[in-house]
Amino acid sequence: MHTRTLGQGLQVSVIGLGCMGMSQSYGPNPGSRTDMIGVLRAAVDVGVTFFDTAEVYGPYVNEELVGEALSPVRDQVVPATKFGWRIENGTSTGLDSRPEQIRRVADASLRRLRTETIDLFYQHRVDPDVPIEEVAGAVGELVQAGKVRHFGLSEAAASTIRRAHAVHPLTAVQSEYSLWTRDPEPEVLPTLTELGIGFVPFSPLGKGFLTGTVDAATSFSDGDVRTTIPRFSETNRAANQALVDHVAALAQAKNASPGQVALAWLLAQHPSIVPIPGTRRIERVEENAAATHVALSADERADLDATASRLGVHGDRYNETHMGLVGK
Repeated sequence: MHTRTLGQGLQVSVIGLGCMGMSQSYGPNPGSRTDMIGVLRAAVDVGVTFFDTAEVYGPYVNEELVGEALSPVRDQVVPATKFGWRIENGTSTGLDSRPEQIRRVADASLRRLRTETIDLFYQHRVDPDVPIEEVAGAVGELVQAGKVRHFGLSEAAASTIRRAHAVHPLTAVQSEYSLWTRDPEPEVLPTLTELGIGFVPFSPLGKGFLTGTVDAATSFSDGDVRTTIPRFSETNRAANQALVDHVAALAQAKNASPGQVALAWLLAQHPSIVPIPGTRRIERVEENAAATHVALSADERADLDATASRLGVHGDRYNETHMGLVGK
């Protein structure tokens, strides 16, 4: 697989792997821990080098899983993790990006990831109680100490990105972005281009919807986060189906899958965009990696843009509580 360069010269595979779903958010995992280690190592075999986790996934167990799976190939991969939550008795109880908390999380994440350096350390959500300049300064100290290589933000507003970058250079910003989530386009993406910061879209396949495997008749299992998301109500799934049908028709014409077309559209937006689709299946890792071979013409990209704009999207991408944590 080819590589792309995020900010500050960090090279990663064109397609990464979001690891969260191996431990939470999508209902019971049909595979064992051993199975998930196999998926992570298979991803390395097909050329994936960029792996995304966070202390709050689980909490903690996802970092431990990623650390165990990747420790034999640590010199070949770029694990990214995140700080920014207060975790009590195994549950997140709110935001906490105080410098002393950032330092504690870094030390704990290093142990769980079985590494001496965190390649990319994101603030998971902007903490309104801690100035972003203090956050950037604390991560900068960790960089100087050799515990962290690169600094990132997640779901941050353009103004916050600028303030953080002025204190310590940002390598990447991670936010939801796909054909049906275009929020970063007006302000965030132009800011990143101007400042030379990479962009890492999570949920690039619309939490499964853009793969064509989810429709109005789909039943989600207990514990599946999509049961709490307005966009995934039965009514909204039916209303949003037209976009997926359009993507699927193009995919069929190109002998590709709908998910591959959705990823190819993202890759064509800018050369420093690196999506991190998540999966718990080796065949999906292979399918997503093969999206790099799907070329969309300028007319096909324009058609997808026009169709997405014309159809719009029904339903918010988070519930009200979580929508209040993004774009700060």
